[in-house]
Amino acid sequence: MDVMADNSFLDIALLGAVRREPPLALPWPVPGNPGGFIEFSTPAEWRAFVASLGLAAGIPEIVAAKFRRAQMLYFLAWLYNDVIKAGELMALATLELALNDRYGAKVKKRGAYRAFADLLAYMIQDGLTDDKIPMIKRCGGSAIGFVNGEVKPSLADIRNKQAHGDPFDGFPVGGLLELVRDLIEYAFRDLIRGSVQIPYTLGVS
Repeated sequence: MDVMADNSFLDIALLGAVRREPPLALPWPVPGNPGGFIEFSTPAEWRAFVASLGLAAGIPEIVAAKFRRAQMLYFLAWLYNDVIKAGELMALATLELALNDRYGAKVKKRGAYRAFADLLAYMIQDGLTDDKIPMIKRCGGSAIGFVNGEVKPSLADIRNKQAHGDPFDGFPVGGLLELVRDLIEYAFRDLIRGSVQIPYTLGVS
């Protein structure tokens, strides 16, 4: 799949010439080790990594724009480590928006809203398996338990804890932005195959 080519919003000038000592190190899956770590020594290395996690062409712009906000927050974590937590919350909010659009008509509301956990669980009914998640195919491990809630904290748990000010949630969630990207692309896989950008309005009531 071709990733949207324009990454100009990740302006390297925002990071200036700031070098880190020690390098920026994050928990992140690597080939053969889903519990791995990655390091970045220069702003350019970090920018290239964050840019590589962009959504494929064909995703509705309202979702893609929200995801770019998450990327930007990750990008600025070069300067302020804690900003990455805001990036995680924005990434999960983007995933919820995407799943509401794709599955909202098929998932019952709980009160005024559809529960994020229920939307995630519906992805399994839509055929999601670990073999269909590129990050898992690349690095091993399993993500399905984090999607359907069998593993704690699940993606829904992580979102809820962050949104409600969990005082103990200080460390980055390894690979979260990449996993969210893969799940959004799975949900919109039919649009990506056609690579047609369509006008978008949120049509689920």
